[in-house]
Amino acid sequence: MSKGIIERFEGEYGLITVDGETEGFPINLFPSEAKPGDVVEIVGTMITVVEDETEKLKIEMEEIMDDVL
Repeated sequence: MSKGIIERFEGEYGLITVDGETEGFPINLFPSEAKPGDVVEIVGTMITVVEDETEKLKIEMEEIMDDVL
């Protein structure tokens, strides 16, 4: 099992950053609600959005942007 962040979707692939490395996964492995910025858990060929961690990351990023601006 590993966790990563969806960076973007390009054609037939979704790009996920895992431990600083970006990896491509076939788009059909992603749940329909998956979007860039979501934290995902990867187990074998199953990709699941981790909603609570995605929300936590979103809040952290908003706080960082507030500090910068």
